[in-house]
Amino acid sequence: MKKIVIVTDSTTDLDQSLIDKHHIEVIPLTIHIDGETYTDGVDITPEIFMKKMAKSSELPKSSQPAVGKFVETYQGLLQKADQIISIHLTSGMSGTFQTAESAAEMAGGDITVIDSQFISKALGFQVLEAAKMAENGFSKEEILNRIQQIKEVTKLFVTVDTLDNLVKGGRIGRGKAMIGSLLNIKPIASLQDGVYTPVAKVRSHSQIVKYLAKQFADDVKGKTAKAIGIAHADASELAHNLKDALLQVRPDLPIDISFTTPVVSTHTGPGAIGFMYYTE
Repeated sequence: MKKIVIVTDSTTDLDQSLIDKHHIEVIPLTIHIDGETYTDGVDITPEIFMKKMAKSSELPKSSQPAVGKFVETYQGLLQKADQIISIHLTSGMSGTFQTAESAAEMAGGDITVIDSQFISKALGFQVLEAAKMAENGFSKEEILNRIQQIKEVTKLFVTVDTLDNLVKGGRIGRGKAMIGSLLNIKPIASLQDGVYTPVAKVRSHSQIVKYLAKQFADDVKGKTAKAIGIAHADASELAHNLKDALLQVRPDLPIDISFTTPVVSTHTGPGAIGFMYYTE
């Protein structure tokens, strides 16, 4: 039986206990803020990063792992595994996927690199299922087919509390942001085909909860909700309010909440939440 190892990056928002339990290899991105460089998930916590970002005059920058780091990791893993499946955040937000592809060619061996087309826990859905299947002896082809199935039925919504980071990141114009701030508009977007796509505008946290809960309720009618995740950027109260509303729809399903990675917080700014699920 061929041994398969699952590799991902630090934007999965998977709990460390799951990463350890299922022997998932994580290659971290880096964060640059105020002249300092930090390794995502290693030497800076999400909470400390948020405090630094609040004081910083410039938008922090995230960097994909160096190609050499991928090559080193792949070659090391191939000493004890026959195949590698490397699943990464959407190529629409980072060059990590392309770097991993280049590294796979350089490393040699049986390495398959996947663009998850998602980020955060939605990426984690694919990674965790792949790791569980690898442990249970499924073939590479079976795992890749399952990843594709999950990708096609996953939904990710993100809502931001401030438009500042979207302006600094070049995702919306300053004029629109000024109008949006005056009207207290809180945009809700989805990640469709790996691209940030606006879907609604609301004016309060309660409306955010109402909108997302309704989207979920409509989408899961007649289906099985396999997993739900909420990631937040210093917005624990909003995340838990959404969880309470979702439990009214599906009271039997565990809902995982976590503080998101600094890489995601850089794009969204403080007060944002990401809501992700997949169904069958």
